[in-house]
Amino acid sequence: MKTKKLVLSAVLLAVGLLLHYIVPGIFMGMKPDLLLSMMFVAVIVNEDFKSALVTGLVAGFLTALTTTFPGGQIPNIIDKFITVLVVYGLNTILGNKISNIIKTCIISVLGTLVSGTIFLGSAYLIVGLPTSFTALFLTVVLPATLLNSVAVLFLLSVVQRSMRLVSYSK
Repeated sequence: MKTKKLVLSAVLLAVGLLLHYIVPGIFMGMKPDLLLSMMFVAVIVNEDFKSALVTGLVAGFLTALTTTFPGGQIPNIIDKFITVLVVYGLNTILGNKISNIIKTCIISVLGTLVSGTIFLGSAYLIVGLPTSFTALFLTVVLPATLLNSVAVLFLLSVVQRSMRLVSYSK
């Protein structure tokens, strides 16, 4: 892993952690996971399996530290680890076969759906859910999917432009 990739991932996760911490809850204290958006951007930009794994594990531990879901620490770690593998796989499979905008939308939508499903499923098995799986999926995961898709598209374009500016200044 290159230092540049690690630094970029660390900065993205730090911003995601801050956003994850300050964003208020939407439904029964549940809130969209903006650290997840940053994790997606880091995986898409770095395109490296080792970086993706480290990013996913760190994202899992960071969200575990800031979760407002009772007993959500272990489900957050499980969810991020599985989700980062899915996102890396999608990024690798889609590669340059389709436009970057469509690829980013597919990755962010499917990644958020996988993340929300894994989180709710593992939380259900480990600590239980405050209401039904379906209610939480419809009121938290689906809106978060839309929010994350828009956030990832915006953030990825900002990061890619910044990277071009930095490479031109050398």
